[in-house]
Amino acid sequence: MKEAMAYFLLGYITVLSLVGFLIMGIDKVKAKSNQWRIPEKTLLLVAFIGGGIGTAMGMKVFRHKTKHPKFTILVPLSVILYIGVSVYLINIIK
Repeated sequence: MKEAMAYFLLGYITVLSLVGFLIMGIDKVKAKSNQWRIPEKTLLLVAFIGGGIGTAMGMKVFRHKTKHPKFTILVPLSVILYIGVSVYLINIIK
């Protein structure tokens, strides 16, 4: 039962990371074309509910929000959190 929950949570983190990556790319495109933007609160929320790794990758790949202090501090914190959680879950599976 523990292993099933660990697999589920790892899948959840993977999906949310993909969402984080995608919304960073979408927001960058919208910023360049002066369109409606994804609120910063939403970007950070996705990072902290499981998408920190993907959000950080999106920041790097799309060069988006890299000069905003709240992103350069909070997103790496979410990465540390979810790497730690992932390592813990992987150890449960082993």
